[in-house]
Amino acid sequence: MNNSNPNVFFNPLISGIQKVVLYETRTRLYLVGSNNRETRFRMLTIDRTQHDRVVIEENPNELNALEIRRFLSSLGSSPRVTSAYGVLGFVRFLEGYYLLLVTKRKCCAHIGMHLIYTIKDTVMVRVNEPTTLRAPHPYEERYKKMFQSIDLRSNFYFSYSYDLTRTLQYNESAPRFVGPNVDLENDEPLPDWDKLTNNVMAPDERVNYAFRSNSRTRFVWNAFLLQPMRGIVLKDWMLEVTHGYISQSCISIFGRHVNVCLIARRSTRFAGTRFLKRGANVQGDVANEVETEQIVTDGQRMCSFTQMRGSVPSHWSQDVVKMVPKPQIQLDISDPYAQTPARHFDRLLFHYGAPIIMLNLVKKREKRKHESIISKELVDSIRYLNQFLSPQHRMKHIHFDMARKSRGGGNVMEMLADIAESVVQQTGMFFKARGSRCTFQTGLVRTNCVDCLDRTNTAQFAIGKCALGHQLELLGFVKSAKLEFDSDCVTMLENLYEEHGDTLALQYGGSQLVHRIKTYRKTAAWASQGNDIMQTLSRYYSNTFSDTEKQHSINLFLGYYIPSRSHTKQNQPIWELQTDYYMHNVYKPLTPQNETRLITDWVRHKVRSCLPNSTSDSNKIVKELFRVHSKGLEMIDAYSNYHQSFKWTDLSEHIAFEISQLALRYMPTFRTNYSPFQRQIQDRKARKNPNLTGQSSTSSTNSNSSSSSSEADDSSSDEDLSAGYAVKVANQAELVEQEPFTLESLLPPMKEVYGCKITNPSKENMDIYKKYVQMGKLSNGYNSSFALSSTSAPRERDNEKAKLKRGLLKPLGNYGHDSYLSIKPPTVSEESQKIYAEYCKIPRNFNAVQKFEEFDVLYRYVQML
Repeated sequence: MNNSNPNVFFNPLISGIQKVVLYETRTRLYLVGSNNRETRFRMLTIDRTQHDRVVIEENPNELNALEIRRFLSSLGSSPRVTSAYGVLGFVRFLEGYYLLLVTKRKCCAHIGMHLIYTIKDTVMVRVNEPTTLRAPHPYEERYKKMFQSIDLRSNFYFSYSYDLTRTLQYNESAPRFVGPNVDLENDEPLPDWDKLTNNVMAPDERVNYAFRSNSRTRFVWNAFLLQPMRGIVLKDWMLEVTHGYISQSCISIFGRHVNVCLIARRSTRFAGTRFLKRGANVQGDVANEVETEQIVTDGQRMCSFTQMRGSVPSHWSQDVVKMVPKPQIQLDISDPYAQTPARHFDRLLFHYGAPIIMLNLVKKREKRKHESIISKELVDSIRYLNQFLSPQHRMKHIHFDMARKSRGGGNVMEMLADIAESVVQQTGMFFKARGSRCTFQTGLVRTNCVDCLDRTNTAQFAIGKCALGHQLELLGFVKSAKLEFDSDCVTMLENLYEEHGDTLALQYGGSQLVHRIKTYRKTAAWASQGNDIMQTLSRYYSNTFSDTEKQHSINLFLGYYIPSRSHTKQNQPIWELQTDYYMHNVYKPLTPQNETRLITDWVRHKVRSCLPNSTSDSNKIVKELFRVHSKGLEMIDAYSNYHQSFKWTDLSEHIAFEISQLALRYMPTFRTNYSPFQRQIQDRKARKNPNLTGQSSTSSTNSNSSSSSSEADDSSSDEDLSAGYAVKVANQAELVEQEPFTLESLLPPMKEVYGCKITNPSKENMDIYKKYVQMGKLSNGYNSSFALSSTSAPRERDNEKAKLKRGLLKPLGNYGHDSYLSIKPPTVSEESQKIYAEYCKIPRNFNAVQKFEEFDVLYRYVQML
């Protein structure tokens, strides 16, 4: 965006510190950082004698290998050495600071030539040595264990060259502002890149710029840990990590690999567990806010689509004092002018543009009001705020009651596919390829249910499936954007979204998904009902007993709570606090006195002027920007950073190898059509008994049948365990007699796959087969092969053997049994003798070329055979 000039290129800076070695002495910590090739070095010195304070000094000069060796030799005694791949930051509880390092990593995806890593192990090093003047604080170890309960080895990601906190569309946009603190309303932007003609020798000369991205702190989970380093050390030292889910798979399109990457970014604002973080805070930050981006690339061309999930942006909660599966929903604060939703939607318009489409999956009609309370609150907020937007940019609300549609026997996935097609057509998607016109996504689809877990993940998969079809159509791999279920392509995407949903459900709800995509497709196994119940129990146990401790750990990790040694009423230990409301909500009235804007003017002027485009993408802000005179510089050379020719790598651990091998798991051995876009199973008549078909009980077309899914009942919720076993038994008793369970009903016919069909052999063939079996038994030893008693008389065994031989071998003539003199030769016809005589006259010189008349003799001989 903002640059259609083919001669101007913007290259992100690659971190110059990708390896770190820590040397520990009694008074100092020395951090030696190097580039990927270990040719350039930098060094940090941390003083350990300063108690309750971290003192960091950076050598301003870049060092080489010889200078580093001289420095290490000057340390004298052997220091303790720790190898790492990055610095996560510093944390302090009550007794001093700790240093966090990434000691193990694994490459999990790549976008173009940008490698993405997941953290596999970390180490926590004490910075300040404890003094003997005072006893250690008794709460120090408890805070340390609480902090370490955030498992950094699970679903934390980073990259040395790609900004994971931003979308691909933003990262590929051209910079417009430079600086850490930019005022978009008043500051002047950079010149128009499309009209750049200065400082070049020729009109078509390539111009390269290098820039350092300005990360979106909303998705940086170690931003609080990096605060002691900001403004002191080089930016390359600070390794920013995101939390959520990243995975990549491959579609093999007749030998050409197309990578599909799914990136989920979990927000740090109003972050927490399921029942403890509901709705939104006064800044408009919603609970369980996750930005999901689907990127498809074939090497040179890239295409991405972004969607979001998040709680209903209003002040609501559920009372968890009573241990019940579904606490009552209640509205905590009345917001008649929808100021909290306004702040939330204003931020969405700023980052994503218009239209903002709300896909609301919350139930609308219930016997007892439960989910419909927040559904009405959302609809009223959108209706009120839309009054102050221009008609072409107004927010759109789509209500879809998945529970009612599933209970009524409707095809939920087909209905969601229609909604998804409409959404994708309205928002578009980002597409960039050299020589083609770029397209951009303007707008966002925001999906929510009550928990934003099970139903939301299924709806996001339906939208992602539709988006994938359009992405492949843009890349030129398919003619139609409609993809078939049970094809390799959709199966791969379904597995990605299943893992995506399970990961986010574990982070927010304490268990994996209860109701999966297969549940709403009505292809889930009957046995999975037990698994659904176990997941529901696991989620209920986590919400009741462990979510409070988990919430304390998140508040401590993100810096919402900072421990203090003073035991005042304002500085109580975190486990003694009754609520963490003040941590996530800034104390100010809903109508700030210092704001001059009217309540009705809830969209900023700069945002209005950019609509329907994204203000953030159109006015990209970078920390640094400078021109480089060669694209081969190490700081911007993504090719050398990706193809590490100097490094020994196991092929099985190489990311490109792993992604290409993923296509094999979706390819059955009996298939004849290797297209990844066609269904690979046969259409069969659906059976009525779920025990035989593996069909979920939710697939019953009877509107009176009960469902094990809590979402299939208007009066239930996601937590309900209303699996009516008595009703299930009664329904099974009414089933008609089942059809025979045969091999043909499970597998495709052999005639279609192999071109032949299995039939019973004829009587003549069976007789021949029996004779060959008898010959085999005779050749292997008759006595051991036949079930003849070892006590049988020798005469009986000989008679049996002779009888078998006579039935098996039939001589051409009667050779007699007394003497060879009585043998009579078989009769040969005169015609056969004549042919044999002519054959004997043929010369035996095989190297000579045969005469034409000799061919006639051979031809007549062959004809007689």
